[in-house]
Amino acid sequence: MTKLVEKLGGKPIVRMAAEAALASRARPVIVVTGHARTSVEAALAGLDVEFVYNPEFSSGLASSLQVGLSAMPADAAGALVLLGDMPRIEAQLIDALIDAFLAKERALAAAPAHRGRRGNPMLLGRGLFEAAMRLRGDEGARRLIAALSAAELVEVEAPDAGVIVDIDTPTDLAAARQSGSDDF
Repeated sequence: MTKLVEKLGGKPIVRMAAEAALASRARPVIVVTGHARTSVEAALAGLDVEFVYNPEFSSGLASSLQVGLSAMPADAAGALVLLGDMPRIEAQLIDALIDAFLAKERALAAAPAHRGRRGNPMLLGRGLFEAAMRLRGDEGARRLIAALSAAELVEVEAPDAGVIVDIDTPTDLAAARQSGSDDF
């Protein structure tokens, strides 16, 4: 079992994230699987997503990021990296990240922030793919984003704390369930 298939409001956490991506204009929607691959794929049954498997998932986040980037079409301007354990991401935010990235000519990435705290999902422009392919272990793109200048990074103010809320532990899951909201 994986936390990604735990339910909030009657729906698997990973499905909530995938549905937000599908409700946005981000295409294609590629889901990188690893641990509990069968359970995650079952939780996303019937959705218009493409699955790619990361056989090195136990080596850390970097390998999953690289598998996802490698699956992107050659003409994609970038890749939106949306974590499956972030159930409060909204399609409107994803579209705002895409729009802000495309509107800024020298942008290499776009990231949301809430009250000064940067969160996820992050949009990595194709210009960062090569550097991302050199990441190792449990390192995501955060360091790459932090090294960008103000001209290279577009920050989008998020309307709520959903960009910093993820379900990492049983305590996080319990807190999310206790919020009492079916639309958490």
